[in-house]
Amino acid sequence: MSEAISPATMVVWGGFVLAFIFGAVANKTNFCTMGAISDIVNMAHWGRMRMWLLTIAVAVVGSNLLYYFGLIDLSKSVYQRPSLTWLSMLLGGFLFGVGMTIAAGCTNKNLVRLGGGSVRSLVVLVFLAISAYMTLKGLFGQWRASYLDTVVLDLSQWGLTTQGLSQILARLTGLPEKTALLTSALVVGLGLLVFVFKDKRFRGNLSQVTGAIVLGLLIVAAWFLTGNIGYGENPDTLETVYFATNTRTLESLSFVAPTAFSLELLMLWTDKSMRVTFGIATVIGVVLGSFAYAVSTRQFRWEGFASLEDLRTQLTGAVLMGFGGVTALGCTIGQGLSGVSTLALGSFIALTGIISGAVVTMKWQQR
Repeated sequence: MSEAISPATMVVWGGFVLAFIFGAVANKTNFCTMGAISDIVNMAHWGRMRMWLLTIAVAVVGSNLLYYFGLIDLSKSVYQRPSLTWLSMLLGGFLFGVGMTIAAGCTNKNLVRLGGGSVRSLVVLVFLAISAYMTLKGLFGQWRASYLDTVVLDLSQWGLTTQGLSQILARLTGLPEKTALLTSALVVGLGLLVFVFKDKRFRGNLSQVTGAIVLGLLIVAAWFLTGNIGYGENPDTLETVYFATNTRTLESLSFVAPTAFSLELLMLWTDKSMRVTFGIATVIGVVLGSFAYAVSTRQFRWEGFASLEDLRTQLTGAVLMGFGGVTALGCTIGQGLSGVSTLALGSFIALTGIISGAVVTMKWQQR
């Protein structure tokens, strides 16, 4: 009789499968946060933005229902820590927004493009990974830790153990925490759904509607994978742990830091202490999912830089995304979908920074 599959193996392979689907769907539907913002700024068109907001709505409702019924504990995610590093979130998000705009796409979009044959995106991702790693453990990390992360709002002084909107609502209104959790998730989720579906043209776009629902459910599934299936007792230490995640707690999709960890694994491949984690598996999954879709639809095309100026601009954007994404604890996916799905206050701050950085840069480019 064969041995049971370990939780770590299930988390890694499960993450790969979820990201494979994510990459294929994102390629098919042209899912792109930067593109959605650009459509509004340049053409006053809300189609792709509604798709992104529908993805958020599904992720918020689904993730918090899992939390409500005790299947996962979102309070243990990195987004819910009571120490609110608001300056890091805001500035990091802003710089990420600037970077993704001048690089013509966020981390996820570059992973999708890489799967479609973009050598340009490969170069961008390498520089993004180096910048992100320097922000995690190197020179940029020293600046981040010394000057940004020290500006912190300790929510525990008001009796809060997380920065989730539900706990803040419970504190302000006196509602039981579970009631506040369900209320806040439904208010945010249903509010977004009403806004999204009030547009007749979007309601008729089956590709975008279906794609958004699938992408939102993938965020939910990733939380369940790492927070339920991947949660258990370590047979060596007998401690209860979350298996195969870089943060050592439950995770959903996020691509900036995992891109850095992927590069680290490639450089230190013979180091036996290195392991493929959930995050690394998702980076690979998005690229291969996009590749599979591009090949199956005969859309795979090799793509390079248009000019030396294009190269300089793209690499500058990559460095800003690497620094900003780590500083803000996530990108348009890591904070914009996964973080926001936990209803963490910091995630909304980071998302505000990302959108502001993108809009300011687009306005500057127009001038």
